[in-house]
Amino acid sequence: MGPSLKIAFIFLCSFIVGTASAQRNEMAVVKGGTYIPLYGVDSTAVTVKSFKMDVYPVTNSDYLRFVEEHPQWQRSKIIRLFSDGNYLVNWEGDTSFGDVLQPNAPITNISWFAAKNYCECLGKRLPTVDEWEYAAMADQTMADARTKESYNQQILDWYEAPKTFKNKIGSTFKNYWGIYDLHGLVWEWTIDFNSVLISGESRKDVDKDSNLFCGSAAVGASDLMNYAAFMRYALRGSLKASYSMRNLGFRCVEPLNKMNENSSR
Repeated sequence: MGPSLKIAFIFLCSFIVGTASAQRNEMAVVKGGTYIPLYGVDSTAVTVKSFKMDVYPVTNSDYLRFVEEHPQWQRSKIIRLFSDGNYLVNWEGDTSFGDVLQPNAPITNISWFAAKNYCECLGKRLPTVDEWEYAAMADQTMADARTKESYNQQILDWYEAPKTFKNKIGSTFKNYWGIYDLHGLVWEWTIDFNSVLISGESRKDVDKDSNLFCGSAAVGASDLMNYAAFMRYALRGSLKASYSMRNLGFRCVEPLNKMNENSSR
């Protein structure tokens, strides 16, 4: 991000940590560790430090409070550089999501810029890809359930389920860390969503946009059988920061600087 955009963010955020109490702030501790991500340059192990993650995705109600406090992020006022035409497209107005959307359903049709600023205005940030994937390895009983065929199948079944973004938060399982809805509700933004892209791949060299969703995750995967994770990396590789999608939401994290990792669970 260039200096001009950073300045714009500082201006737009109007940083008010004190407003955090007005937002949903239930968080769960995820104890750090080492894992081998599905996808990377050399598939080496990655160490993730302990952190806290929102228990639920950000909801329509949460985001309504945010745009009321920060009107520059309302649909009619957002800088076009920070969103596409689908930003909050299903909302009834700048400060109303209407009667069709549920207050406790996850907010979607949100750009990366908006999601990032939301978290920063609460003194938090978006999770990294590694933090999100690390937390999402867990099923109800295991911190890393990726070897369970039933677990991967459960996630794949969700990918085929229609319009899950309309469901309420907390409608899927509570995982090992106490976090809901990492799978089964919406896809989620990460701070470095486009950090795992293939350079030198033939299509990218000639056209940066074409077919990245299908192609970007095909090279470098450490476990080609983990098709559920494969799909997530593929989606992220197809995104731009201004994109807004009806099944793409977000949640926030914050570091665990002052707590003893050994007593985090």
